[in-house]
Amino acid sequence: MDWGRFGQQMASMARDLLAQDSVDDTLERITASATELVDGCDAAGILVLHDAKVETLAPTDQLVVDSDRLQERLGEGPCFDAAHSARGERVFRIADLTCERQRWPAYAPRAHSLGVGSMMGFLLFTEDEDLGALNLYSRKPGAFGEAGETAGWLLASHAAVAFSSARTHAQMEQAITTRHAIGEAMGILMGGHHITEEQAFDVLRRYSQENNIKLREVARMVCAGRGLP
Repeated sequence: MDWGRFGQQMASMARDLLAQDSVDDTLERITASATELVDGCDAAGILVLHDAKVETLAPTDQLVVDSDRLQERLGEGPCFDAAHSARGERVFRIADLTCERQRWPAYAPRAHSLGVGSMMGFLLFTEDEDLGALNLYSRKPGAFGEAGETAGWLLASHAAVAFSSARTHAQMEQAITTRHAIGEAMGILMGGHHITEEQAFDVLRRYSQENNIKLREVARMVCAGRGLP
């Protein structure tokens, strides 16, 4: 492993991640970087676990999607485990999946049939939240050694920060957009019904609660000229 070259590539990747325009773009750059920077990595993806339901983000190959769906269906597997618990393993490396039938008796043979030879996974996290697992696949057994694991861990550490930053930025943008929409809707109600700002907001809030519609959607209805029944 040429760590000097790897360090330069990581620095370039870190700058690139922060320059992405959306959360999806950031995730796609993370998984693409895994295949570029980690020796032996044929495919990569991010698995997020919602209770027992698996969501696959930014897969670089159909193999990732198939593996995640298989783990969801069986309720077992290394990526499933890594994303499932903050107290569990934060890093796993499987040199040869055919040797893991005792640990994952249902998943291991089926994953091998999909073409998975070896795997690595890294829980993506910042100090206060778990964000899912970055999973790396090789079609060959024994593709990932200690150097590959270290490289993957360094990539995952950068990825977790970039993922969290992108998601926070997206949430802030959504909050600003929502605030603008609500303000515009209140102005429309105030002008059309000759009511105060407080009364206009109360109209939006009551309609939202009574109809179980998010406040921003109610505001958009008013702004679009549909009015409130």
